[in-house]
Amino acid sequence: MPVDGSGGPDPARVFDWVDRRAELRARAGLTRVTRPRSASSPLLDLAGNDYLGLTRHPEVVAAATSATREWGAGATGSRLVTGTTELHEELEAELAAFTGAEAALVFASGYAANLAALTALTGPGTVVVADAYNHASLIDGCRLSRARTVVFPHRDVAAVERELAAAGSARALVVTDSVFSVDGDAAPLAELAAVCRAHGAALLVDDAHGLGVLGGGGVGALAAAGLAGAPDVVATVTLSKSLGAQGGAVLGPRRVVRHLVETARTFIFDTGLAPACVGGALGALRLLRAEPERAARVRAVARRLADALGGAGLAVSVPEAAVVSVRAPSPEAAVAWAAACREAGVAVGCFRPPSVPDGMSRLRLTARADLTPEQVARVVEVVAATAPAPAAEGGGV
Repeated sequence: MPVDGSGGPDPARVFDWVDRRAELRARAGLTRVTRPRSASSPLLDLAGNDYLGLTRHPEVVAAATSATREWGAGATGSRLVTGTTELHEELEAELAAFTGAEAALVFASGYAANLAALTALTGPGTVVVADAYNHASLIDGCRLSRARTVVFPHRDVAAVERELAAAGSARALVVTDSVFSVDGDAAPLAELAAVCRAHGAALLVDDAHGLGVLGGGGVGALAAAGLAGAPDVVATVTLSKSLGAQGGAVLGPRRVVRHLVETARTFIFDTGLAPACVGGALGALRLLRAEPERAARVRAVARRLADALGGAGLAVSVPEAAVVSVRAPSPEAAVAWAAACREAGVAVGCFRPPSVPDGMSRLRLTARADLTPEQVARVVEVVAATAPAPAAEGGGV
C-alpha cells in the first residue's frame, strides 16, 4: 500500500478497492444509481409497488396525518420500551383478523420481519429448506440463522420432500415467497404445506406480494390456499406494497408471535414503526375491507398488460398476482430499455444480476388497481416501441 508523508500507509488509499469494484460493475452493466422523483412526477408509474393505488388515497393520507398529530413523528424507542403505541396494537389486531391469523407483530420493515422470523424460529441444529428464487431478505435471514440451509429448485415440491426426508428428526422449516418478485409466479403453497405436515416441518411464507392481491378481497395467499390460521404456518408481510405505507409484520400462531417478542433481535433492538406509517397502513387496510374489489381489479390489470405485451411479441411472464416481467437480452439492454420507457413517460423497474436469480435481466412492471384501460394501452405501446430488437423477437438472456 502507498505510504503518506510520515512513512505509514496512505489513509487516502484505504478505499481504493471500492473504485476497482465500481469499475468491474460498470463493465458488466451493473451500475446502480438513485433517481429522486418529485412529488408531482408526470411519469406513469409501473415501477413502484403501490398495487392498490392507496399511497396517495385521501383516506390513507388523512389516517397517516392524524396519527402523526396524535402520536408525533417517531415511535421514540424500541417496541419493548416506548415504541409500542395503542395504534400499533390496533393495526396488529386488524391485520390478524383480516388474514385469519391468530396474532400479528409489526416491525419497522418487511425486511426486518423476515430476519426476525428466520432467526427466531431456527438456529443451530435446524434445517432450513429454501426456494432458490426467494427474496434477498429471506436469503439474509437464512445466513444469519446459523441453521443448515438447503436450497431447492424453484417451486419443486418433490425436491422439498426429498430434503425433509433426509433431514430425519431434525427440526425443519420450509421457506418460500408466496409470489416471487422477479416474474410474479406463485408458490404451490397447498402442496408445500402437505409435504411439511408429512414430515413434521413448519412452513414460513413471505406474502409481501400476495397481501391485498390474492384471495377474496385481498386476504392473502395463505387464505387463498386454505392455510389461514394454520398452527404450523407463519407468514410475513410488508405494509409498503398493497397497503401503500411502510413497515412489515409477522402473522401466525399466538405462541410464535410471543416467542418473537421475546427473542427476535429486529424487534427488540430496532425502533418501532413510526406512527404515520402505522396510521397509514391501518387506514389502507380499512379501505381495502370496504372496497374488496380492488384486489380482483389489480389482477385483471396485470393479465391485460401481460396479454398485450405478449401479443406484441415480447417474452412476458404469466402473472399470478400483480407483477409482470419482460425479458431483456442483456443487463445493458435492460438499462437502456428502462431509460427509453422513462423518456417516453412510463416508469418501469429494471432487474439485473444479482437481483435476478437466473441471471436473466428483465423489465418489471407492477400493475395497479387504479390504472385505466387507456393507461394500460399507453404502457404497452411505449414498452413495445422501445424494445431492443432481440427482445422483440422473443426475448433473450
